[in-house]
Amino acid sequence: MQTPAHYDLILSRCRELFLAKTHDYGTAWRILRLPSVTDQIFIKANRIRTIQEVGTQKIADGVDEEFVAIINYCLIALMQLRLPATAPLDLPTEEVAAAYDHENALNRELLLAKNHDYGEAWRQMRVSSITDLILMKLHRIKQLENIGGAALVSESVEGGYRDMLNYAVFALILRENAA
Repeated sequence: MQTPAHYDLILSRCRELFLAKTHDYGTAWRILRLPSVTDQIFIKANRIRTIQEVGTQKIADGVDEEFVAIINYCLIALMQLRLPATAPLDLPTEEVAAAYDHENALNRELLLAKNHDYGEAWRQMRVSSITDLILMKLHRIKQLENIGGAALVSESVEGGYRDMLNYAVFALILRENAA
């Protein structure tokens, strides 16, 4: 399967889960400040790395589910970045779905552009390396958050979330291809 089609399939599954959780929980994620979303992504990525290193797990949710969670938390972060401070905590499902789709579309464009320029180099990578890249991006984002986003030469926090989202997609594609 070509990367764009595989991306669309994975994000369709992520969207379905996200909207089902929105039905169940509403937009409780709106309470999270951006550093809290960053920490949620860290928890997921760190668990993946622990499972990769130890080779076993004691909780039923597998590595794939954690990569899906990273994708959805990155999309939450991107939506939070765009929502005004005055936006209500409880948003209509239709509005959330539209915001999710908007951020997903922007991310898809970025993925295709970078995929072109880098020649799909990620296909030659190990999933464990992708996990490490996500953890590195998280460390960078935390540093940027700690200095109030006042980067001198670095990419934005938004760019970090977009890269992590794409890394998680790549990891899922690699895992599916290996299965």
